[in-house]
Amino acid sequence: MDTSRWTAEPARTASPRRRGAVLERAILDAALEQLSTVGWKGLTMEGVATGAQTGKAAVYRRWPSKEDLVADALEAALPPVGGVPDLGSVREDLLALCRRARDAMYSRPGFALRAVIHECDPVQAERFHGVIFDGVVEPTIQQLREVVTRGIERGEVRPDAANGYVFDAIPAMMMYRSKMCSSEWSDQDLEGMIDHLMIPLLRPHGV
Repeated sequence: MDTSRWTAEPARTASPRRRGAVLERAILDAALEQLSTVGWKGLTMEGVATGAQTGKAAVYRRWPSKEDLVADALEAALPPVGGVPDLGSVREDLLALCRRARDAMYSRPGFALRAVIHECDPVQAERFHGVIFDGVVEPTIQQLREVVTRGIERGEVRPDAANGYVFDAIPAMMMYRSKMCSSEWSDQDLEGMIDHLMIPLLRPHGV
């Protein structure tokens, strides 16, 4: 006699219901994952809910719009700003900053941030201005300013090089070549940018 149909199935363990900060963290992580894989245009509130293993209503209850959710996800994911390197020369200090920026660009938060920057229209991008400027742009410029100022004090850098155009050069170049040339910024590429662009730009006149 076949008794298999009478055999009790193993009890299924129900997933614990997450609430509060635990659920919010799961939703933010799911939003970041979607941004870094399918980009801004591919991200949906339904997809985030699925990734977080929760209902769509739980997402909308906390974030009424996609823009609000992504802004909070980016802000929560941005890494803390490290200290400014002091390796004895402006070249080595700039290389250390560039390697750190390269690693951040190709991290999950970095892919997510670039998806927003490259894919949002101007109206949508306005929602993220504070997150991007306060969390990325201003700290980067401040660190470059400190490295250049230290170089001026050591006599390696011309005094008038501490200006916004110079500080913009590295971030602009890294973003441009990453997007338009698909550069992944190897150490050799970073050294080339510093040696052929930044050092001639910073060198004191007549040197």
